[in-house]
Amino acid sequence: MISLFAGIDVQLNRGCCYYILDKNKKYISSGWIEENISQSFKKLFSELTDNDPRKAAIGIDSPRMPIKNFRKRSFDKKTNKWIDDKVKRFGRECEVIIKSYNIANPQWTRTFEESTDWMKLGYSIFESLKDFPFVYEVFPSASYKMLAKENVKFELCLNDFSEGVKDMLDASVAAITVFEFIKGRGCEVGGEDGLGTIILPRKIEEWMKR
Repeated sequence: MISLFAGIDVQLNRGCCYYILDKNKKYISSGWIEENISQSFKKLFSELTDNDPRKAAIGIDSPRMPIKNFRKRSFDKKTNKWIDDKVKRFGRECEVIIKSYNIANPQWTRTFEESTDWMKLGYSIFESLKDFPFVYEVFPSASYKMLAKENVKFELCLNDFSEGVKDMLDASVAAITVFEFIKGRGCEVGGEDGLGTIILPRKIEEWMKR
């Protein structure tokens, strides 16, 4: 059913960029959206899927939602268990897991009032795409590390890269992360706190054995 695998890099300076692959990891489209960003993404993917949201799997490089309360537990990777403590911390549990395994360094999610503007934009993009069943939070920095020795290949087209090379590259890696996850080679972390999960292109246990 899924025929489009898309990645969105969220930032404010140049608008948000996107990169889209097909089921064979071939380039379909890329670009930048600068105005009415959240609704423009909804319109873009509605058009590309002929109004069938089940055809698209979308990875967004942004927290899905803000925290409502401080986090009151930490993660012990040795025992693979959560530990209650009295220290109040920012961040969601999906971010904690990624940090605990030294996969990447997250920018800890805060309350809505304390969130940065780019995070607030990310929240609104997730909300605008709520009717699409396969929308995931991705973390390109984690994907780079996990795939560093994997020899993963996909078609890279340099259209639209000149406006922001790193941003567009992150969007393309977001797209291949979603592809790898949908194909069963990745994993999903977090979620027990009700604040969303992050998908990764590889299973943590298998990655750590390499």
